[in-house]
Amino acid sequence: MPRASAAQVDQRIAGMDAEQLPAGEHEQHGPGHFAGLYAAENVAGTEFIFGATFVVLGASMKDVLIGLLVGNLLAVLTFRFVTAPIAVRTRMSVYTYLSRVAGGATSKLFNALNAFLFAIIAAAMITVSATALRLVLDFPAQTEAYPTSAAFVVLALAFGLVAVLVAAFGFNALAEFASTCAPWLVVMFATGGLVLLPAVAQSVTGSTVVGGWSGFVQIGEEAVFTGRTPDGGAGISLVGIIGFSWAANSFAHAGLIDMSLLRYARKSRYGYTTATGMLIGHYTAWVSAGVMGAAAAAITTTSIEVIEPGTVAFEALGHAGLATVVVAGWTTANANLYRSGLAGQGVFPKLSRQKVTLITGVVVVAAAAFPFVYRNYLIFVTYAGIALVPIGGILFAEHHLLPRLGMTRFWARYKGVTNVPALLAWGTSIAAAATAVALGLMPEFIAFVPAFLLSAALYVLLARRMGATGNYPEGEAADEFFQERVDAFHAEQAARTPAGLDTRDRRRLTRVLRVVWIVDLVVVFAAALLVLLSSPDVPAYEARREQFWAVAAAGTVVYFTCAYWELRRRKGRAKEALVEHRAQQSA
Repeated sequence: MPRASAAQVDQRIAGMDAEQLPAGEHEQHGPGHFAGLYAAENVAGTEFIFGATFVVLGASMKDVLIGLLVGNLLAVLTFRFVTAPIAVRTRMSVYTYLSRVAGGATSKLFNALNAFLFAIIAAAMITVSATALRLVLDFPAQTEAYPTSAAFVVLALAFGLVAVLVAAFGFNALAEFASTCAPWLVVMFATGGLVLLPAVAQSVTGSTVVGGWSGFVQIGEEAVFTGRTPDGGAGISLVGIIGFSWAANSFAHAGLIDMSLLRYARKSRYGYTTATGMLIGHYTAWVSAGVMGAAAAAITTTSIEVIEPGTVAFEALGHAGLATVVVAGWTTANANLYRSGLAGQGVFPKLSRQKVTLITGVVVVAAAAFPFVYRNYLIFVTYAGIALVPIGGILFAEHHLLPRLGMTRFWARYKGVTNVPALLAWGTSIAAAATAVALGLMPEFIAFVPAFLLSAALYVLLARRMGATGNYPEGEAADEFFQERVDAFHAEQAARTPAGLDTRDRRRLTRVLRVVWIVDLVVVFAAALLVLLSSPDVPAYEARREQFWAVAAAGTVVYFTCAYWELRRRKGRAKEALVEHRAQQSA
């Protein structure tokens, strides 16, 4: 078969959607970008659900503090040493890389499953955001698996429609704004826990005084993470907490889904920046949400098993809490809608990501109206990990193990055959993990680990027997030539938007806006500390809490006003720098 000419390859590249190409150097970002992105995505509305879930599961206070730390550290290390190196080396999304490795039925099936799962996750975020406005619009609490209020359905559908349109057409700008929201979200979650601690203390000791770290641990043991389920049964173990917290993002790290994000990282060590999401979002926010959930349930005399995130946030933060739930749900929904669109594009490669996102948006909008999705979120993402992680094992084996064992990457595509080993390894690993869980041989929260290892081992063994040991110089040369033309394409793009362009905004007003929102967050945090440390009795505590609500509401308005204008000015400065650069080139 004759080799394609440069013109033919260039025409093919020009006809491909940008998301299907390896990322170029001019598209890469530094560590701050990913730190903000992961913080914004993982400090989400569903953290209220996770915190309450560990209370319902009967976790003990000490096990929560230790288990969540260990589990989330394992998640960070998996991002760093499994996901990031492959993403940085290939510069591809997992969907594009899988199409090169497996192609055919395996790739389309995986992409379709991803598109569906991430659409459901996005829908859960939208549902959480919609429930937050129940206290404002006065519709009934959604305690059933199905919707019980027409007003809630209308609100969920409206939220879903807006989120889909944003993800389809305005994701890049709004993803940057979501990163800007991260500091505010972190402060809101942290202060919410601080403000409600005296209420929990009063229910335990009869006093609103917490009494330092030892008092905090005592309160947590007796009123929040008690080590017993609500019906008095034995609670989840330390190993269970470690497993669930590690498994919560298993599809993203061990399943390599976040290659889609980390392919834009300049260095694989930027995988450590996922700690902002894991240790702040999935550690601090979960502990804080557990405290908030227990306190709000006691204050409103509602079972923690059914209390809504909006109610919890309102009791802690007032109207700023409602904004917290809405924004936290929205920032995470958009990231998952983006993933869903990328995956769907793998099923329909001739359609743009925007069009595919609109198509998958139908599932999102429909699912957002059903509260059972977010109420079972922890179990859902655990089983999603079991289903998706084996593909991560296969791609890990293809990238790292095959070359080290003298075999050829992309052998199935070079040979022109269906990658049957990938399909068999995936299906066998899922079946084995599901069977082991069903028979009680292993808990579901750790099943993704043997599924990953089994799929990698099976794939290597089967690939060796089916053609991976062959040499395919023509195919390798064609790939190298394609990459050369992609590099040339990116070089042309970089000439228009060069990576080294200085777009920093040093203007005085921009610096003032940044200082104002930082001071604003400090004031809000200080106001929360005042509630915690200066509430000697219940009347004083209630007065302080209402004062904090006013400070948090005002602080939210100030923060978003400053953050919005700072972002606009920075974007404006970037455009000015680009115009100046092109003018210099023309001259």
